[in-house]
Amino acid sequence: MESLVKALNDIIWSPPLVYLCLGAGLYFSIRSRFMQVRGIKEMVRLLFSGQSSQAGVSSFQALAMSLSGRVGTGNIAGVATAIAFGGPGAVFWMWVVAFLGASTAYVESALGQIYKEKDDNGQYRGGPAYYIEKGLGVKWYAWLFALVTVIATGFLLPGVQANGIAAGLNNAFGIPSAVTAAGVVVLLGFIIFGGVKRIAHFAQVVVPFMALAYILVALVIVFLKIDQVPEVLSLIVRSAFGMEAGFGAVVGLAVQWGVKRGIYSNEAGQGTGPHAAAAAEVSHPAKQGYVQAFSVYVDTLLVCSATAFLILSTGMYNVYDPAGGAMLVEQLPGVPEGPGFAQAAVESVLPGFGQAFVALALLFFAFTTIVAYYYMAETNIAYINRRVHRPWMVFALRIGMMAVVTYASIGSVGTAWGLGDIGVGLMAWLNIIAILILQKPAFLALRDYERQKKAGLDPVFDPEALGIRNAAFWQRRLDDK
Repeated sequence: MESLVKALNDIIWSPPLVYLCLGAGLYFSIRSRFMQVRGIKEMVRLLFSGQSSQAGVSSFQALAMSLSGRVGTGNIAGVATAIAFGGPGAVFWMWVVAFLGASTAYVESALGQIYKEKDDNGQYRGGPAYYIEKGLGVKWYAWLFALVTVIATGFLLPGVQANGIAAGLNNAFGIPSAVTAAGVVVLLGFIIFGGVKRIAHFAQVVVPFMALAYILVALVIVFLKIDQVPEVLSLIVRSAFGMEAGFGAVVGLAVQWGVKRGIYSNEAGQGTGPHAAAAAEVSHPAKQGYVQAFSVYVDTLLVCSATAFLILSTGMYNVYDPAGGAMLVEQLPGVPEGPGFAQAAVESVLPGFGQAFVALALLFFAFTTIVAYYYMAETNIAYINRRVHRPWMVFALRIGMMAVVTYASIGSVGTAWGLGDIGVGLMAWLNIIAILILQKPAFLALRDYERQKKAGLDPVFDPEALGIRNAAFWQRRLDDK
């Protein structure tokens, strides 16, 4: 099984996908005149403006929902994995993919808003399947994305999060994986049977609190190791470009693993963010595009960087030699890549605290990610059901997802990560190609938003005036007014 999963990953995550992710981010950055830099003030302002409604959630709730999908095992175990296989230089390429990916996140999230619709229950639904059908007019491609997303977010990606929770709690408290699996499944069932509103309310409380706590602990440790910070930064940059002795063998892998784990963590271009973005109640699609771009910074430049500095400043990591044999770096003999790196890092500075704290952070991060994955899968089932009504599919998703979480909690970490990477890669291929073709409406919306802001208005979206077709929800809203 592991050999098959590895072979599929080698095909999906071949260099063309790495170049596609970086190239698309660079292109969108140039075309938007680097909105991810000049728009930071607006991003922060929009976080706390706007209210929820019967049909949608607030901008902050939508941000929390998307962050609950972004901030997960990838921010702790994923960073450790990137360092283990790509060396410290992989962190630099995670930063690059986050900076460029913020513009990609704007494009896909604005498109999610432009082409959203209301479902039979009066809730907003949207995402790549919706904008591929309405914007590109290619129904078979939209169906393909919807099916791939249901499989990826419903059955491939949750296993990584569940496995990380089980490993972290076992390392810290010796809790058997089977016990962890039972607890997670019971809590998951309570949340996912409660609907989108319950997901949003849960995420807006848990995610900001745990992310802030994790960053604060990381800052304390970095402060205690402040003399190491210049060397850590230098090591990251030197390793990224093959200038660090000992890491020349993994310089190519640094790019590959940095991009792979960067996208796994911040999900820019993967097509997951637009699902939460579409659920927001806003007066203009660009508003939520700004907010979702900011979420990439929170995920990678804050939370992932916190993990990287924890691990590298304390020296608690291993780096595998791609040729096999002895490791390039082996500071944690017998500790597999994953949450153990971060736990050992915190424990080395704060004895008796590190393992438990990281395990709890991982529990909340990963659990909220599983919940967000369910929402994404359910949204794509809603898309399928609107066209071919299969009411049993949502129930099957819930039961199937709970079964996957149970199995992955006690299964192999290698297989769990491999299956997750397949899910991320397939979604990224399909979504990035789609948004490269369908980018124009997102940039029309951006220019329209900036024009109205400059005129001192609270921007309102009129798709017909911009020449954007098939944005039926927005057209109806204008007609009603």
